[in-house]
Amino acid sequence: MRTSTKVVILLITLPGSLALVGCSRQEPTDALIGDLDSKSEGDRVRAARLLQNRTADASKIVPALIKSLDDVDGDVRRSAAIGLGYYGAQAKEAVPALQEKQRDSDARVREAAKIAISRIGG
Repeated sequence: MRTSTKVVILLITLPGSLALVGCSRQEPTDALIGDLDSKSEGDRVRAARLLQNRTADASKIVPALIKSLDDVDGDVRRSAAIGLGYYGAQAKEAVPALQEKQRDSDARVREAAKIAISRIGG
């Protein structure tokens, strides 16, 4: 791959990477939970991915991520399953919904559900 092609790829992917990191600005948990209901798929995916790191707020986040397992978009469902796995035993209530997602039409969702269940201990 030529250097100019690498630079173009970097310039294209950098803004998305910065958005996922949040540019060091931490949004309130309640705002991110609200974003799980956004009309924008990108907002929903981003929220699910950022919420996985807020284990102190598990009692609010776990039910919201369980709800997101039924999102119409596979990337959102996958991100919600991955996020639930980060909560370990705090997400025990998610196991039945994750077991259901092991039959999802999207193979990535099925795999994420399987991994999340193993991390939760279900």
